[in-house]
Amino acid sequence: MLGRFLPVAVAVALLIYQGGLAGQSSQQAPGPIRVHVNEVVVPVTVTDQQGRFVSNLTEKDFKIFDQGVEQKIAYFSAERNQPVVIGFLIDQSNAQRLHWKTFQSAAQDLVLALMPEDPRFSGYLIAYSNQPELLVNTTHDPSEIVEQIRKMKPGGGAALFDAIYMACTNRQLVEGEPIEPRRVIVIIGDGHDNASSKTLAEVLELAQRNLVTIHAMSTVSFSFYAEEESNLLKLARETGGRVEYPLDNPYQDVSGYLSKPSDAGNYAITVGTGGYASQIARAVFNSIAALQGEITTQYILRYVPTSTDEPRIFRQLRVEVALPNVIVRHRKGYYPYAP
Repeated sequence: MLGRFLPVAVAVALLIYQGGLAGQSSQQAPGPIRVHVNEVVVPVTVTDQQGRFVSNLTEKDFKIFDQGVEQKIAYFSAERNQPVVIGFLIDQSNAQRLHWKTFQSAAQDLVLALMPEDPRFSGYLIAYSNQPELLVNTTHDPSEIVEQIRKMKPGGGAALFDAIYMACTNRQLVEGEPIEPRRVIVIIGDGHDNASSKTLAEVLELAQRNLVTIHAMSTVSFSFYAEEESNLLKLARETGGRVEYPLDNPYQDVSGYLSKPSDAGNYAITVGTGGYASQIARAVFNSIAALQGEITTQYILRYVPTSTDEPRIFRQLRVEVALPNVIVRHRKGYYPYAP
């Protein structure tokens, strides 16, 4: 499949051992992921103001600019469910105890939604607390990941940045990355980090160099604020992903409660009816659907830059769509060469 679309000089993913160059098989031992970017891959999401996906665009509707210079699009696809390899990074720190069962179940549902037992789709699982751990290496079988998620228990600190570093450097690769399949990370956590040796800036650059798109489902509860919650937003915005907040306001679909006094108190949802649990479940379901849509309903643009004379400089990207009142999401830029 890969050979049908790529020119001779294209971006390739290489698996480097300490002792030399590894073979091309996806079954080789883990090693650093390195990318030499001759062809740039830009997944693009287009939605209207209400967040609904705009999925009927053609190549003529897009313009892409590299360092302000318009580029010729070499490849365009609007096909849904294109091959991806997805890293599921789950925060199992002590801070997750309050809603652990809710997000543990959500993670399992998300895995099953994004890995439909099709060889074109792969995934891996990294749990992080005081340090990250690769629980399931890259596989086509979602049941392996789901089973490990069921066994997880919260406790300890949060090494989010080290988990991202591990996702970009220490797992088995699938032949064709990062062109086809594309690389995606989904974080389920609150963005807090108090145990990593790496920094946000370091892992963000590493993700950009390896053409990784980062999405997240925030576990921050309604009326609470995590000091480092902005980490999720920065990671997602800079790499072209999105963040979902299922617990941000579970009452948004509930009518005003001050006009409904009760002996139990002024609650938005009647006590003892299970309404709160129902609202939480609905919010989480909607977030799963949104992330699934984001990953599977993207336009893929590829181009060969007209110039990469500054290989160590981050190059800014801009994508324009010939439609009014739409929101366009894509990675903010890339590095021509991996570190």
